[in-house]
Amino acid sequence: MRIVQLLFGVWVGICFLACGEKSDSFTREERERIGHSEEEGIMPLFLVTNRVDSLFLRLQAKEFGKEDVETETFRVLRSRMLATVRDSLNEGIAAPQVGISRQLVAVQRLDKTGEPFEFYVNPEIIYFSQDTVLGQEGCLSIPGRMGSVYRSKEIVVRYRDELSFEWRQDTVREFTARIFQHEIDHLNGILYTDYLP
Repeated sequence: MRIVQLLFGVWVGICFLACGEKSDSFTREERERIGHSEEEGIMPLFLVTNRVDSLFLRLQAKEFGKEDVETETFRVLRSRMLATVRDSLNEGIAAPQVGISRQLVAVQRLDKTGEPFEFYVNPEIIYFSQDTVLGQEGCLSIPGRMGSVYRSKEIVVRYRDELSFEWRQDTVREFTARIFQHEIDHLNGILYTDYLP
């Protein structure tokens, strides 16, 4: 009997490894929206002009677990979000804007050489400076509209490192700080229009 149990355990292990995708918490609906290949390109945006999309954009996004960020599904999501934000000529995007209610944002680091887009998993702002500045904002999910919003000039953002999944933090200033605040608001169901008079 023990030999049968041992052989069964080995067989389950082989099947698990052969499947290629680690166990994660992505839903079937999320997998369908994300797709299976980076070549699928840009993702459809969720817009406030659609009632169902608008309600979705107000949800509190779920955190990613370590097992999620180690999957092919996550890699495809990152790639397709990047294609979407680059296509829009915008400086940032949050996963809820493409129908994935998860805590992931891409921010163009205008404060770094080459102004690269960087991804942040489970980001949160742990410090807001008292010093604020008024600035124009628009949003991929609110087409054809702009508004002036006060944002902190300096923030400290805390996030999970994609490789180690350890907490990291970064101090960000000026316009890049505005981008972070805007995108992280999306993870909490907040739109920049909520700050307008």
